Amino acid sequence: MKYIGAHVSASGGISNAILNAEAIGANAFALFTRNQRSWVSKPLAQDEIHTFRTLLSDRGFEPRYVLPHDSYLINLGSPDGDTLAKSRAAFLDEMRRAQQLGLTMLNFHPGSHLNKISEEECLDQIAREINGALAETEGVTAVIENTAGQGSNLGWRFEHIRRIIDGVDDKSRVGVCIDTCHTLAAGYDLSTEMGYQFCFEDFENIIGMDYLRAIHLNDSKKASGSHVDRHETLGNGFLGRDFFVRFMHDPRFDNMPIILETPDPTLWKQEIEWLRSL
Repeated sequence: MKYIGAHVSASGGISNAILNAEAIGANAFALFTRNQRSWVSKPLAQDEIHTFRTLLSDRGFEPRYVLPHDSYLINLGSPDGDTLAKSRAAFLDEMRRAQQLGLTMLNFHPGSHLNKISEEECLDQIAREINGALAETEGVTAVIENTAGQGSNLGWRFEHIRRIIDGVDDKSRVGVCIDTCHTLAAGYDLSTEMGYQFCFEDFENIIGMDYLRAIHLNDSKKASGSHVDRHETLGNGFLGRDFFVRFMHDPRFDNMPIILETPDPTLWKQEIEWLRSL
């Protein structure tokens, strides 16, 4: 079974994300658990935590199909000591919030070397930072999202993600989220039948499908290999409608959160209905 939703707003209170997901007919969703534009956010209040957990159950959402996303400020691979310290503290706070809310994953972008350290140094540092956060939390898996490879961002090659995983001590608590727009932009041409099969064969051989925990399902405004991260509404970009038909019929993506981050929230309900119709 496919569990499909979108990255919905938690504005006005974290429990509003549940109501917003319900309104678009979702059975999975993503959210920010804190202000993504701030390094420090006030702690979750006990009544907020209780309300979220209760409402999640009451509205029929399972915690394993909820995918919180960390702040875009965080760079666990930063070569700058001050930025790294702030990233470390913010990432740990994000992991703790997911734990408090009874959620099982935290989705994050791996990081960027800013052309100041080598790729290998950066990837190894990211793994060490994951180890630190895992040691101070429990029950939450750190889910690495692949990137489009813009600028000095790492994680656009499956080999980058494999190196991070190799450096994580507790491999039961590390996983991967594949963003379909990022994957295409990184040069894995999912738009054709052959490219689709080659891509996921590479994923299996380099990383392993056992590590796949979630999908960000987006079309792309830019072509394969562009290294430009620009999401498009489903079927209207360079991935095209045939990709989504293949995806929806592929059992490898059953029983995990499939999250839309397409650019028009007013279409999310329609897009979810279209995917299910396939």
